[in-house]
Amino acid sequence: MSITTTGSLPLDAEALYVALRDGVRPWADESVKLVGITSGGAWLAERLHRDWQRAGEPGVISSSLHRDDFSRRGLSYGGKTRLPFDVEGAEILLLDDVIHTGRTLRAVLNELFDYGRPARVRLAVLVDRGGRELPIQPDFAAASVVLGPSMKLALDRGEQGQFRFRIEEA
Repeated sequence: MSITTTGSLPLDAEALYVALRDGVRPWADESVKLVGITSGGAWLAERLHRDWQRAGEPGVISSSLHRDDFSRRGLSYGGKTRLPFDVEGAEILLLDDVIHTGRTLRAVLNELFDYGRPARVRLAVLVDRGGRELPIQPDFAAASVVLGPSMKLALDRGEQGQFRFRIEEA
């Protein structure tokens, strides 16, 4: 699905979650570790983990310590990394809500490699909004959206766990 928008955002986050869940299922046997990028990706990993009735818990990874804007943002952006499995040699499905410039992904990969060298990392996102500044692409994107550079798109989670998008002026 590809959408260009300048006004309201006609994206159904729940429908895109179903597309992502079904699209990545062939890659996700029990040996594949789910890791979500804080916070939207972590919510996706938690829900996939529950929907697929997996034992244990998914991993959560933060980009905070490896961001190229760390001196400006500090630790205020993102949570703590928690990887409840051995990264060395693991097959990892990395999940995020929105990919834009690729800088968060670069930081996350640096963080991941601090824990070991995985055998493979695949990236799945709900929305690819383009605007890449680094040569990083998702293996799966449920939708592609073109937004102006001053717009910010993020996943929200309601009290009952339902997903919706928030769009705002950056």
